[in-house]
Amino acid sequence: MRGAGGAAGSSPGAGTFRADFTASLVVFLVAVPLCVGVAVASGVPAELGLITGIVGGLVTGFLPGSSLQVSGPAAGLTVLVYEAVQEYGVAALGVLVLISGLLQLAMGALGFGRWFRAISLAVVQGMLAGIGLVLIAGQLYALGDMKAPSSGLDKIFGIPGLISDVAGSSDSLTAVAIGVGTILVLVFWPRFKQGVKILPAPLAAVALATIATVSLDLPVARVEVKGLLEAIQPPGIGEFTQLAEVGMIGTVLAFTLIASAESLFSAAAVDRLHDGPRTEYDKELMAQGAGNAVCGVLGALPMTAVIVRSSANVFAGAKTKLSRILHGVWLLVFAVLFPSALGIIPIATLAGVLVHAGWKLIPTKDLLPLWRERRGEAIILIVTAGAIVTTDMFEGVIIGLLLSVIKTAWETSHVHIDVKGRDAADDQPIKVRVLGNATFLRLPKLLDELEGLPRERTVELDLRGLRHVDHACEMALATWTERHNAVVHHAETSEAEADAKVLA
Repeated sequence: MRGAGGAAGSSPGAGTFRADFTASLVVFLVAVPLCVGVAVASGVPAELGLITGIVGGLVTGFLPGSSLQVSGPAAGLTVLVYEAVQEYGVAALGVLVLISGLLQLAMGALGFGRWFRAISLAVVQGMLAGIGLVLIAGQLYALGDMKAPSSGLDKIFGIPGLISDVAGSSDSLTAVAIGVGTILVLVFWPRFKQGVKILPAPLAAVALATIATVSLDLPVARVEVKGLLEAIQPPGIGEFTQLAEVGMIGTVLAFTLIASAESLFSAAAVDRLHDGPRTEYDKELMAQGAGNAVCGVLGALPMTAVIVRSSANVFAGAKTKLSRILHGVWLLVFAVLFPSALGIIPIATLAGVLVHAGWKLIPTKDLLPLWRERRGEAIILIVTAGAIVTTDMFEGVIIGLLLSVIKTAWETSHVHIDVKGRDAADDQPIKVRVLGNATFLRLPKLLDELEGLPRERTVELDLRGLRHVDHACEMALATWTERHNAVVHHAETSEAEADAKVLA
């Protein structure tokens, strides 16, 4: 990896360490609200989210795969975790996560991770934009110390009511002022070049907001964390016996597939944010599996790579995997030794950091040029983002991938019809040769051109010039030719019979 530079006379190694150190603090500040928020939304103690974040740094962070990707509790699994906890209990969560981790290890060893390298850029950008929109919508509620709805659509449709509630509460207005102030510092701090060299913008924003909150004793909500040891609930033998239930097995498979997909989709997105070493997908899948196995033993939440933390890591200037390891150290130190230190940070401040991070995930500068030059790619981006907002990340990405496949199939289905003998004698057939790739996507065009041929002439259809023809298209063309020629022969027979009657 490249060195981070630094002051004159400093070594590249020193510059790299400084960049990783400051980036780890930024990621730590971003990780805290995500760990706590995902845990609360999943119906488990907040400490379990922090445990998963710590494992993501100290276990997965050491392993090969993606050097700058950061792992933690999975927002995309929130609904599934909540339903599993309600159905099987918190104690069974460890079994689900442990078996999912072991399955991920097996999938990585068998080479399944490499299939995620062929992800469309438009799908990745749409994924980033969708996550950014959902993140912003959710954190707007945290800015006003309000509870956010569960689904993306409810978050967006609830904004008018949120504005009304905030306007009627002086405490909420104070929290919003803290959050907006944090965002303003994040936007304008980079303009002070000397200040950025000393302190990254997110750290400066959080520090200033925390100082203002403490010194003025403002009535805003702050981070609440208790002891971690009490929250650890390793699964017992009784929980493993539940694996005999069909529903339990289905939940394990859902955890495995969604966690793997989110992590590897995130890896593809992170690779496009930096110019360092590319992700080794099979190794990254195994690293995620190892992390989930440890989380399962501890009874914590399932883990995936988290694009918000990962992008914050890249944007903060991280150079090596040391930044993600250190972020796990900070989570462990503060959660175990100094939980009260987290209690002075306003939630609205952390929400401001996340709103700013979410906005940077939306490709606002690229969308208009993309619409002008590659409209199909822009549509895929928009639809993917919209699907993530209305459903969830996994389903949204699947929809984007399907659109990308359909678009590719449409663009590669170039087909041409070569017609000979149109001006020949009426008793001679028209010879039609079809060239290119004939799929069901181009079938309407083919049939329209064939329908334009003279109806009183037989047609000889030659498909040998096709490089590819799908079954639907082949059958439709054969059926059209048969019917067309049958009509022509019937007309000729009827005409001959009529002539014979006249002669008679």
